[in-house]
Amino acid sequence: QVQLVESGGGLVQPGGSLKLSCAATGRIFYVNVMGWYRQAPGKQRELVATMSRSATTNYADSVQGRFTISRDNYKNTVSLQMNSVKPDDTAVYYCQHTQGDDTYWGQGTQVTVSS
Repeated sequence: QVQLVESGGGLVQPGGSLKLSCAATGRIFYVNVMGWYRQAPGKQRELVATMSRSATTNYADSVQGRFTISRDNYKNTVSLQMNSVKPDDTAVYYCQHTQGDDTYWGQGTQVTVSS
């Protein structure tokens, strides 16, 4: 089994910054895509950003230019640097990674953007 544990969520003011981190433990042998998704109250879970093992990135239009994803293939970690946050960024953020045919999710970390 693989476990993903997120950290770094919290309350941040509009225009501020926050960094989320996710560490994977367990039976890890080859992680293809690592990424972040989010789910706001009453909405479906949506993609925020992903990065392949070869460092190809994909960002949601709503965060392009404000958020940056990074990963460490040796430590099996993925991070999300969030800058210029907006109230619409408020959501539970989930770490995800794919390994072979399997997809794993973290338990989520709350990010609240409010003054």
